[in-house]
Amino acid sequence: MRRKRVLPLAALMLCTPALAGTAPAAASPRTAPPAAGPLRILLTNDDGYNAPGIRKAFERLTAAGHDVTIVAPLTNQSGTGTKMMSAPTLTVKHPEPKVWAVDGTPGDSVAFGLAEVFADEAPDLVVSGTNFGPNVAGLATHSGTVGGAVAALESGVPAIALSTGGVTAPDPVTTVNAMGPTLDFAVKLIDRLRARARSGPLLPKGVGLNVNHPVVGADGTGTAAGVAATFQDPQNFLQPDFTDSGDGTWKVTVKVALRPAAKGGDIEAVSADRIAVSPMNADWNTGPADHALASALITGLRP
Repeated sequence: MRRKRVLPLAALMLCTPALAGTAPAAASPRTAPPAAGPLRILLTNDDGYNAPGIRKAFERLTAAGHDVTIVAPLTNQSGTGTKMMSAPTLTVKHPEPKVWAVDGTPGDSVAFGLAEVFADEAPDLVVSGTNFGPNVAGLATHSGTVGGAVAALESGVPAIALSTGGVTAPDPVTTVNAMGPTLDFAVKLIDRLRARARSGPLLPKGVGLNVNHPVVGADGTGTAAGVAATFQDPQNFLQPDFTDSGDGTWKVTVKVALRPAAKGGDIEAVSADRIAVSPMNADWNTGPADHALASALITGLRP
């Protein structure tokens, strides 16, 4: 599973509850500019096509006037990251109108959706989520929710990953409640992207957004303290702990080992009850300084 490089914040600055931002870049090769009517949205996730988060997202985005089609895993695929196309066949079910269930990963689901369900014309946007629990810091690297968005970006389709939760273990009841505020914000964000895009692409070419909405209030229905343009905090705060059982097997537990949050990162934002919006892309490219380092390293080297 590979790491998604977070783009510089200047690539897309969304820095207040009003969501002020910069103009997008050139159009994606796979998508036409959004029409004046509702957006055509492919909705996926990693919790499964019938999970509460994706069903609530379908209802809320449809109520906002968008044309939404679910193409999501048949079963829970949390933690599968960007894994896809690891089997020669896929079982796909079509249990109801506007719903496709793919027996594979979020990436498999998006690939099938783009190739078959949206074969005639790519969707205007892929939304992945909303997910149970956060996908911040190192969690984002291994997240199936983020992986579904990455699969869309690899095909040139704008994408948003949506997650609901702070940096502690999510309580199912309060998380489900908090999915309402998450999706209310998602609708506002999509409206803002669309208003800025006018007749152009929703996002700059190759850029997606990883959105993490905190759980606010005892019942999860509180209002976030604000919105922050963030980057993926470099720490991985879930640490595996292995215990030898003495019979050739090892017990595995996971410990939470939070280090101080990086200033301006996603952990800092959600810990302060702010919504973290992190630009991301689907490739492994780094910045000019890293290219300069590589050039210096190979100077004088010969095969």
